Amino acid sequence: MHITASVFINDDEPGLHHDFEAWLERLAPHEPISRYAHNLTGEDNGDAHLKRQVMGREVVIATTQGRLDLGPWEQIFYGEFDGCRSKRVLVKIIGE
Repeated sequence: MHITASVFINDDEPGLHHDFEAWLERLAPHEPISRYAHNLTGEDNGDAHLKRQVMGREVVIATTQGRLDLGPWEQIFYGEFDGCRSKRVLVKIIGE
């Protein structure tokens, strides 16, 4: 629950992690920070806000008998695109 953080589901494979990082950096490079109007406020994280927007802020997962219904290779990931921060997680269970 942070404005530059994302939660997503994908394969836990190091090459894929690298591919995501490289793709996001090409899509919204950190530098030069002057390219983002947001950074005129004194911040330097305009790219992190855009990366979060692309990766999303939440996931919805079905459960069966109290177990997450994830595919065989799926994992839940937390990505922070603006450095280390304190993290807060909200889990809501809807239904029976």
